[in-house]
Amino acid sequence: MQTNIAFSAADISRIIEMAWEDRTPFEAIETLYGLGEPDVRLLMRKELKPSSFRLWRARVSGRKTKHLYLRSPDVTRGYCPTQYKR
Repeated sequence: MQTNIAFSAADISRIIEMAWEDRTPFEAIETLYGLGEPDVRLLMRKELKPSSFRLWRARVSGRKTKHLYLRSPDVTRGYCPTQYKR
């Protein structure tokens, strides 16, 4: 558990955003921020209202796209190609 890392408000906001995204795996959060799934759960519990935390847990529990090892090998990216238009 990474409890000794201090994140900026922007980092916390981005971690929460990534945790809510269906196609962003926990492994991506761990790669970018050093937080494994248990750490993300703790952060979400701390930062969200209790009802929002319960909704998030219900949403991500068992979702195949939140874990790389459960994903289809056909999924090679975590975002829609039109998501980041310039």
